[in-house]
Amino acid sequence: MQASAADAVADTATDTVTDAVAGAVTGYSDRLGTVHPFGDAAAEQRVRSDDRNHVFHSWSAQAQINPLPVAAGEGSTFWDYEGNAYLDFSSQLVNLNLGHQHPDLVRAIQHQAGRLATIQPSMASDVRGELARLIAGVAPGDLNKVFFTNGGADANEYAVRMARRVTGRRKVLSMYRSYHGGTSTAISLTGDPRRWANEPSDSSVAHFFGPYLYRSAFHSTTPEEETQRALEHLENVIVLEGAPTVAAIIIETVVGTNGVLVPPPGYLAGVRALCDTYGIVYIADEVMVGFGRLGEWFAVDAFGVTPDLITFAKGVNSGYVPLGGVVISDRIASFFDTVSFQGGLTYSGHPLACAAGVATFDVFERDGILARVRDLGERVIEPEIASWLERHPSLGEVRGRGMFWALELVRSRETREPLVPFNAAGADAAPMAEVAAACKAAGVWPFTHFNRIHIAPPLIITEGELRHGLAAIDAALTVADRFAG
Repeated sequence: MQASAADAVADTATDTVTDAVAGAVTGYSDRLGTVHPFGDAAAEQRVRSDDRNHVFHSWSAQAQINPLPVAAGEGSTFWDYEGNAYLDFSSQLVNLNLGHQHPDLVRAIQHQAGRLATIQPSMASDVRGELARLIAGVAPGDLNKVFFTNGGADANEYAVRMARRVTGRRKVLSMYRSYHGGTSTAISLTGDPRRWANEPSDSSVAHFFGPYLYRSAFHSTTPEEETQRALEHLENVIVLEGAPTVAAIIIETVVGTNGVLVPPPGYLAGVRALCDTYGIVYIADEVMVGFGRLGEWFAVDAFGVTPDLITFAKGVNSGYVPLGGVVISDRIASFFDTVSFQGGLTYSGHPLACAAGVATFDVFERDGILARVRDLGERVIEPEIASWLERHPSLGEVRGRGMFWALELVRSRETREPLVPFNAAGADAAPMAEVAAACKAAGVWPFTHFNRIHIAPPLIITEGELRHGLAAIDAALTVADRFAG
């Protein structure tokens, strides 16, 4: 049934994935630089064998997965060893903001490797300092210093460590619908089910409900009500947890994996005000939405708020070399002028990663990335997916901004019953698996989570590619419609 549904959707696709690019890429290069044509079954089998025999994958039951061997990537597309092209509508893990094999980023890494491949973080590096200056230059308010990490999880770990040290308090509040990373404190901050198997960990974390009007925990009917009631709830949690014990509140500016939940008007400003009232550090987790995903350098700029700390990773250099960090306000940075900061990483601000980060700024400025994200989001994505509500009974709500959107799939618009249950697995998750398979059969690799499809393509995607990917998802929704009453 799954295969036939996928084939049916593939047959209705309006065109192939980016004919110009797909036609230009006819093979792949191995680690020694030798070029091979697609269709090398022996090479694919070696990749599969090594992976299955020796690679331990994250968030997975090892015997129940079958990872796709990827041979090549370029722009918004990647290829398997058979030569099948997939339009990358998830930017891998919402990190590949400038796409696969961007020549400017590759060139920057190659050049840096040729002149100084690495240097320890206690020494000064030109590219590390330049990238920190560039980040500070686009950060809001007085966030003028950067502590570099290896990724988003440890960025959140260190932001919390800073907040606890500065305030002398221990407790941190975070949303139930959130993901902040897989390390010890970060997984405790996480609200979604990935936390459950890792408990107990950091016991000084308490969770609260953030705004989510479509499934309001506060029985709200308008965005204004949701803002007011969500803030009242948060203040109650602060008071009941003991305001003098709360060091920080950490919030994904737009909740990512757990729903692309855009905060209603005034909510983040209200969080800022509560933090000021109770002496709490406001940490904005922008690991997923920073560096252009919403058409802003930092997503908080779209909501007119300035946090005390911003965490970032992913889009800062598209993940070409692991890099993350914390952007720090003057008030918090100055605390450590005479107090030693007890934290560090061997690869903090790695020169290869920072070189790709500096190149990212050059590309953003030269190619007008922020403006094109806003344009394509407003002119192409939003009106197109909004029109689907008229003909897909499985589509309960569409929401998002820039190049970051969610389609919430339901069995009933009246009851809003999700297409699959919360945290569904196995047979319970089959309807979403069928929808994803239909997208892939049409040459589009989707981002799915629970009962949602997320739209998060590379920011350099062409308008033609974007429209093709949307058409494929539109067709795939006919699979979901079969389950909607």
